[in-house]
Parts: sequence; C-alpha cells; structure tokens
Amino acid sequence: MALRRGAIVVPMRAMTIHAPKELPRLEERPLPEPAAGEVRLKVAACGVCHSDMLAVEALWPGLVLPRVPGHEVIGTIEMLGAGVTGYAVGDVVGVGWHGGHDGTCPSCLRGRFVHCESGNITGLTRDGGYQEFMTAPLSSLARVPAGMDPVEAAPLLCAGVTTFNALRNSGARPGDRVAIQGLGGLGHLGVQFAEALGFHTVAISSGPDKAQFAAELGAHAYIDTSSQDAAERLSDMGGADVILATAPHAEAISSLVPGLGIDGTLIVVGAPFEPLNIGAIDLISRSAGVRGWSSGDGNDSTDTLAFAQRFGVRSLNEVFALEDAGKAYERMMSGKARFRVVLDVGR
Repeated sequence: MALRRGAIVVPMRAMTIHAPKELPRLEERPLPEPAAGEVRLKVAACGVCHSDMLAVEALWPGLVLPRVPGHEVIGTIEMLGAGVTGYAVGDVVGVGWHGGHDGTCPSCLRGRFVHCESGNITGLTRDGGYQEFMTAPLSSLARVPAGMDPVEAAPLLCAGVTTFNALRNSGARPGDRVAIQGLGGLGHLGVQFAEALGFHTVAISSGPDKAQFAAELGAHAYIDTSSQDAAERLSDMGGADVILATAPHAEAISSLVPGLGIDGTLIVVGAPFEPLNIGAIDLISRSAGVRGWSSGDGNDSTDTLAFAQRFGVRSLNEVFALEDAGKAYERMMSGKARFRVVLDVGR
C-alpha cells in the first residue's frame, strides 16, 4: 500500500500483465492520480472473470500493455478529482465492465451508455482492480449499499449485473416461465435473480446431483440434460417465455430454441466463440427471437447491488489474496472454480 512519508512515497502493489499470454505478476507502482471527473479508490475486492482472458491473451483489439486487469471492483473513495460532485471521500462504490462514457455520442444520447462509441472498459482500456488503488471516472461508479461485504459484492459488478439486467429487460412478467441454462458463475446468480423477480424459474444443467442445488437457489423445476432433452421438457411445460443462456456452449445453446414458447426469447449472455446454429423454422413457427445482452452501466450496477441485498441474492465465491492473482486466474479458467473467484485485496 502506498503511503507518503515526507518526500518519500512507498509504492502500492499491482498485479500487471506485461506480455501476451503472461499471467499477471506482482509489481510496485506509484499511486495513480485521479484526473478531472475521476476518483481514486482504495480497492477492497476484485472479482476474477472469464473476460479477463481478453487481457491475459491480448485478444482485445488495440490492447496496450502493460495493463492491470479486473472489472468487478469494490472500493472506498480515497481522493476526488477536480469537478467531482455527488460523492465524498469514504463512500463505498463499485466499478464494473463499463468504465465510463462520453455522454455525447449517439448511443449515449439515447441513454445506452454501455454502448458508448468511445467508452472505456475497466481492465482493458484502462487499469482495473487487480491492485491496491485505482482511478475511475464518475460516470462508471455504482453505489454500494451499507453493510454489503466487498468480497460477496464484487462479482455482482459483472456476473450479477449481466444476468439481472438481462432478465429485467427481457419482457418477462411475474409468473412467466423463465429458464436459466447453466448453473455456473453466471447461472447460479441468474436462478436467484429470476426467482426473486417472480418468474416461474427452470434451471437447466447436466447431472442429477445438481437438482438439489438448483432448488436451494430458488428454481421451481430442474432439467437434467444428461438424461433429458431440455427443449422437449420445456415444450411439455408449455414453452419458455425467456431462456437465459449463461453457459458458453454453442451447441447446447442452439438446441434450446425449440423449447421457446410463442413470442419467446433466447437471451445469450454466456458468449461462445463458435457460431450458433439455429433453424429459421424454429423461430418463425413460434414468432420467437434471439438476442444478446451486454452487462450494464453504473446505474444498472447500483440497481443490481441494491436488489441483491434486498432479496438475499448472493454470489458463491472462492477467495484468493492479491498476490495470488495468477493462481486465481488459472483456477477460474480451469472451470473447476465453484462458482466465482474473488481477490480479497483489502486483507
């Protein structure tokens, strides 16, 4: 942690990527200074997300190294940049994938800030939360409810806001049948949000052993794809009004379309690299649709955190120290983590 002692500055710790395919490594850096319209955060926790591979593997177009990854950040405001209003030193805030917007492009003028033409991505176009201190634009901040544990809250800034925001914008109403494909890092949150939103929630995963877990999360029904055809089961139930695809497997996602009901929608938030293979007749015969959903801005994250606290939606996490970020990343990429991985930076 950086401290000023007279004219001497003790640098902070940061886990930084210096070359493509290189795991983040510990280094010392001076404290970043907030520019006008920015704040400096003392980071308490940062989630380790599958999207961090875009930095580690240097897959993001125009990525500039070195870079500090991490876009599921909870921290306390330690310094205000010039012109910052509405926040104070000591406020606990979050920063997600959306790293700020310009407010002037066509997307911003329509209120679609997450699609800003010149917006920043936390951990990709500006340094993220794998460090003890970071700066963030005012337009990226989410307010964290009092008493919320930083380690539990951090994954809600990406996995949480992505599933919650997709569901609340899906058009589904309380009582509608909503299926959640996958019970992993995204899916275990999706089931909880769907139940809390009042949907008749169907969990879809592989293996009979997950049925009890799905029920504990709030699912009203469980479909085991190792022994059942998920689309047929959904059709037998009357068809799904919404299917939220959280597990990034193109074949599995594509196979669900016949399980949609009339005017049903498949929403993809878990992104496979392979193309989906969907029959036109399956869409036309149901007047059904397929769409993607891209997380949300700071306001959406504020709503997600408040909703999660109010209804007891919790992320299940494996916790690592900041200096073990490389191990945490490998654990997450191995697929063995149950369910999210978080760096406890403040400990």
